[in-house]
Amino acid sequence: VQLVESGGGLVQPGGSLNLSCLASGFTFGNFDMNWVRRVPGQGPEWVSCIGITRGSIYYTDSVKGRFIISRDDAKNTVDLQMNNLKPEDTAVYSCATVDYCDSTYGPGSTHTWGSGTQVTVSS
Repeated sequence: VQLVESGGGLVQPGGSLNLSCLASGFTFGNFDMNWVRRVPGQGPEWVSCIGITRGSIYYTDSVKGRFIISRDDAKNTVDLQMNNLKPEDTAVYSCATVDYCDSTYGPGSTHTWGSGTQVTVSS
């Protein structure tokens, strides 16, 4: 089982990045997926998740209206389009499989994590 993230980098405030997570080693279409971010010294923050049917999509309040999650089961990928980035979005972003994605309450327990990709928002 492997999850590999890409697309991170350095961007100015107000800029955009598209993160992508490529899954392998399991039946991707059977799993709800989550994007989580981590800052040194802080606990992980569940950013966004998407269900198998795409009917369940969740965003944490701080990214609503700016981030868009999507998945392509044919390509085994889950993407996170990040717009109008702010310095407080700086973090390592990882994707993970989760037990479920609830549109109101967010993701359930996480299982497999990727190593992450660094996003730095700075002028």
